[in-house]
Amino acid sequence: MGSLQHCCCQLPKMGDTWAQLPWPGPPHPAMLLISLLLAAGLMHSDAGTSCPVLCTCRNQVVDCSSQRLFSVPPDLPMDTRNLSLAHNRITAVPPGYLTCYMELRVLDLRNNSLMELPRGLFLHAKRLAHLDLSYNNFSHVPADMFQEAHGLVHIDLSHNPWLRRVHPHAFQGLVQLRDLDLSYGGLAFLSLEALEGLPGLVTLQIGGNPWVCGCTMEPLLKWLRNRIQRCTADSQLAECRGPPEVEGAPLFSLTEESFKACHLTLTLDDYLFIAFVGFVVSIASVATNFLLGITANCCHRWSKASEEEEI
Repeated sequence: MGSLQHCCCQLPKMGDTWAQLPWPGPPHPAMLLISLLLAAGLMHSDAGTSCPVLCTCRNQVVDCSSQRLFSVPPDLPMDTRNLSLAHNRITAVPPGYLTCYMELRVLDLRNNSLMELPRGLFLHAKRLAHLDLSYNNFSHVPADMFQEAHGLVHIDLSHNPWLRRVHPHAFQGLVQLRDLDLSYGGLAFLSLEALEGLPGLVTLQIGGNPWVCGCTMEPLLKWLRNRIQRCTADSQLAECRGPPEVEGAPLFSLTEESFKACHLTLTLDDYLFIAFVGFVVSIASVATNFLLGITANCCHRWSKASEEEEI
C-alpha cells in the first residue's frame, strides 16, 4: 500500500505532456488543435482509469458504498472531493491513505468495522469538512485522532456502542467545528475540556449514552446550560443512568441544587465538634455499660440471697 500511495501522486503535469508532443517547425492551426486534443485525451484517460473497481466516479465524487469491501480501494482519482466507503466491512484505514487527495471535502466511513484511525491520517487533508464515522466499533477517541484536520465542520461518531472515552484534547484545534454527534455510544462521562475549545459549536448530540450524573459531570452540565441557547442539543434523549437517586432523569433537568452535596465542606470547628461528640458518646457508652454491669451484679446477688432465705 505504501508504494501505491507513493505512485498515486506522480501524475503527469500538463507542461510535461506538452513537451513530449512532436512539434516540428512553426505551429500550424491543425497541428495545434490535434496537440490540444491529444493532451486533453491523455489527462482524461489518467483520471478515468484511476477509478477503482466496484466504485463509480463522476464529477469528483467517488462512490464505493455497499460493495462488501474488506479494505479501502487504492488509486482514487486525484481530484476526489467526495469519497463514500459506507456500508462495507472495512476494518482498517492504512497510514497515509489520504496523502494524495488534497481536494477531499467529504469522507463517509459509516457502517463499517473500524476500531481506530491511523495517526496523522488527515495531515494532508486540509480541506476535509465532513467526516462520518458512525456505526463503527470505536472504543475511544484519542488526542491525535483529528490531528491537523482544522477544516472539519461536521463530525459524526454516533452509534459506536463501545465508545467509552473521549480524550480531553480529542477535538483540540477544530475551531471551525459546528456539528458534533456523540449520541448512542457507551459514554458515561465527558470532560468539559473536550468541548470548551470549540467556539463554533452549534449542534451537539449526546443522547443515548449511559451518563453517570455524579459530581464529576457538574462542570459539563453547567457549561451546557450556559450555551443552551446557542448550542442545540438533544436534551430530551440525554438521560442519567446513575447514581440511583437520579436514574432516568433528563440530563439537562439537573440544576445546581442537584449537586449541592458535592460542595459540602467541613471546617476545623466541624471536625472538632465531631471529635467532641464522638468522645462524649464513647464516654457515655462506657458509663452505661459500667452501670448495667453493676445493676446486673446486684440483681444476681439479691436473687441468690432470696433463694437462701427460702431454704
